Amino acid sequence: MLVVLWGLVTAASMVVVRTTQERAAVPAGLSYVQAGDVRTRYREWGSGGSPVVLVHGAFESADAWTPTAEVLGRTRHVYALDLTGNGYSQRKSPYDARHMAEQVNAFIAAMRLVKPVIVGHSSGAAVVAEAALRRPDAIGGLMLLDGDALLTGAGEKSPLPYLIIDPYRTAVLRLAIRSDWLVRTAYARACGPRCPRLDARGVDQWRRPFMVPGAEKAVWEMFRNGVVGIPTARLEQVRALSMPKSVVFGADDFVFSRSTPAETAARIGAPPPTLIPRAQHMVFVSDPGPVAAAIDALARR
Repeated sequence: MLVVLWGLVTAASMVVVRTTQERAAVPAGLSYVQAGDVRTRYREWGSGGSPVVLVHGAFESADAWTPTAEVLGRTRHVYALDLTGNGYSQRKSPYDARHMAEQVNAFIAAMRLVKPVIVGHSSGAAVVAEAALRRPDAIGGLMLLDGDALLTGAGEKSPLPYLIIDPYRTAVLRLAIRSDWLVRTAYARACGPRCPRLDARGVDQWRRPFMVPGAEKAVWEMFRNGVVGIPTARLEQVRALSMPKSVVFGADDFVFSRSTPAETAARIGAPPPTLIPRAQHMVFVSDPGPVAAAIDALARR
């Protein structure tokens, strides 16, 4: 019986893989710059005020920043980039904090930005913290948004990518990505009830980066590496940096404990954290006004 079931599952998986081979096209008209060893896709809003660079978290992209960037762009020159392994930037391993931080710093240099404030969401908090440590002279301010930046081991060395082998893992990934319901559910779970529901265009925004050539390979490598972070001792070195720092969290962020925002602020030498009422993990989508105001205030310090 088990052999028969295994055969049926294998056959079904092979059918899924064979019938979902078509890759999605990268949208036309995207902006790119060579940032270190990564051809980096970026977006830009506004043209006045000092620059701000927005860095997304795991499995997000520059597009996720749109609600906050549109508000912030009224007073600042705002940039958001796709980290390698995500969005539409070149996928080039290793997918760790060091490599991504080098990409961020190279982006700042390539765009000739003068001391921008850098903001990192979720695992992107580790990326911007590492970027600031590597080039403190080039950074004007640092914000950790819904992220503690720590290398906690979450997902690290997970057996899942090894236990689920092809054709099963490819079939599972492709089925998940192609499910409008699952994309909407994952988004709603992370963002909370105050976020706008994804329409067809919104679903495509979150799904398409996982369907372009090279995306599947990068996804599984990132799963194997675990959540991007830096060691506690490394993060605490941020405390010695003289630049303005800020920590902002959704007050109802379920990813972290209630004590995390204050602990994170203490580790990096920032003032007490800003907590945005009733917001969850994707506060930059649910509450773009307060997040933009917090970034603007940091840029003025």
